[in-house]
Amino acid sequence: MNSIKRLIHNHQLFNKPYLSLSADKFHDECGVFGVYGHREASNLTYLGLHALQHRGQESAGICSSDGRQVHIEKSMGLVTDIFSEKRLKRLPGEIAIGHNRYSTAGSSSLKNVQPLMVNFSLGSLAIAHNGNLVNALELRTALESKGAIFQSSSDSEVFVHLIASSKAGGLYERIIDAARMVSGAFSLLIMTENELIAVRDTYGFRPLSIGRYDGAYIVASETCALDLIGAKYVRDVEPGEMVIINENGITSMKPMPATRQASCIFEFIYFSRPDSNIFGNINVDAVRKEFGRQLAREYPVEADVVIPVPDSGVPAALGYAQESGIPFDFGLIRNHYVGRTFIEPQQSIRHFGVKIKLNPVRQLLEGKRVLVVDDSIVRGTTSKKIVKMIREGGMAKEVHLRISSPPTIGPCFYGIDTPSRKELIASTHSVDEIRKYITADTLQYLSIEGLLKVVPDSERFCTACFDDNYPVLNHQEKIEQMELFSAL
Repeated sequence: MNSIKRLIHNHQLFNKPYLSLSADKFHDECGVFGVYGHREASNLTYLGLHALQHRGQESAGICSSDGRQVHIEKSMGLVTDIFSEKRLKRLPGEIAIGHNRYSTAGSSSLKNVQPLMVNFSLGSLAIAHNGNLVNALELRTALESKGAIFQSSSDSEVFVHLIASSKAGGLYERIIDAARMVSGAFSLLIMTENELIAVRDTYGFRPLSIGRYDGAYIVASETCALDLIGAKYVRDVEPGEMVIINENGITSMKPMPATRQASCIFEFIYFSRPDSNIFGNINVDAVRKEFGRQLAREYPVEADVVIPVPDSGVPAALGYAQESGIPFDFGLIRNHYVGRTFIEPQQSIRHFGVKIKLNPVRQLLEGKRVLVVDDSIVRGTTSKKIVKMIREGGMAKEVHLRISSPPTIGPCFYGIDTPSRKELIASTHSVDEIRKYITADTLQYLSIEGLLKVVPDSERFCTACFDDNYPVLNHQEKIEQMELFSAL
């Protein structure tokens, strides 16, 4: 058994699925991973997708090419459940792309699982997309009026039809033509029979990195996927760049008109794995810890212990404890072996949905002034249950909640599955009103100024969910704004 197959075997035996803490949290749309020039391209892609499982747990797929034919395997579910050794053997070749999905555009069904693969006038083409197109409906309507037949409800299929119907010359020109027509976020991997192409929107909303491994080129949403296979990080795919990888090596083009950069700040707050380096090789864990330190500087409190809401709240809680001098501990223990669905008992078991995933350490919290650090509050329902759980039975004397991001007042249209504006508690309630709702003794959020003080080159980040400053506005956002304001 070679090293790659041994690594796959160990992952399938011992690794359990990553699961988000709660439906009250955000989800990113997906993760992408591609390999060019390795005899075990599909096996490497399997491992890469496993490392990116946190970016989408709904479905996964891999396309490979042996130089003559494109092969595809995809299904609903988690990476380790889908790709058996037998299934991976059906993906031969030295080129492969893979995709993990969490739906933001399009329903949850097999027809929307990526990569999407088609045959058209220039040959076979497979595409994997991370992001969200704000003008997808408009483009789809126009394409359908010209005879295009869509097989899915995903916005990603718009790219396929734009490329196929383009009047431009070769494939590169058609991809450029399509990229210039869409608006919104896209980090794309495109595979043909003999090459791998990566394209990133001009705003740079979603991360995309290039690496090298054993003479092969690797492209991945996050560097944690490079780390797993032992690949060396080379650089990011730059905003507005198209990278072509084939037998001639790697070629870079910047064919799209420049815009201001607007990388998603929430990648640092919640989405990306803390061991990843993103947006110019910046370490996520270090940024999250600094968010916590800044939060402690802005909103100190007298407390006996700092505890995180695991897992995404851990680095910020460590930073808060380091800055404040208050001891850090794990007062909430997370169950990492919870399935995607479970049978709920009767309502006699309070807060069951949270308690099956989190359990407080009574001996640590009893009689204490507890400071809880979390990364965000969306609807507020999970935060309320956590606070009540920590208080139950006279456990904690006080519960203070600190959030390592500003209040989320607006939805995202660039690849994050956020609720509508009216469902975001901070869009219609003050901080004190939220505090009363979740029953905390105190509640404070990191300021936008404090947030931007932490990240380098702060002007290059999108903070629309905190300040309504959308780099690309779409029709749905205008509707939501009008509905909200008319209700006030």
